[in-house]
Amino acid sequence: MPRHSSASDVFHAVADSGRRAMLDRLSEEEASVGALADHAGLSYSAASQHLNVLREAGLVRSHSRGRQRIYCLRPARLRLIHDWSARYQRLWRRSLKRLRRLLDEEPAR
Repeated sequence: MPRHSSASDVFHAVADSGRRAMLDRLSEEEASVGALADHAGLSYSAASQHLNVLREAGLVRSHSRGRQRIYCLRPARLRLIHDWSARYQRLWRRSLKRLRRLLDEEPAR
């Protein structure tokens, strides 16, 4: 029975810089394991292991093209990260507005 991905799997999957590099590449177009390994500066074996993590988290899917495995991005799962980080964007906006008010109130030197 396939394992269902949880939100923590998505956060774990994007925590690694090599996996993020692969997601960046896949956001442009689908790619083979070899192309993703080259892009991320990883061995073929390491890239395959990272792609398995991304697949289990529901961030990528693959299909066969001849003898190659071709991967493509499944961006809907990234929504979990977007929604979580949105609250911090609001926090930064509020902080910057407060800073702007403080600087506007400071007398000119």
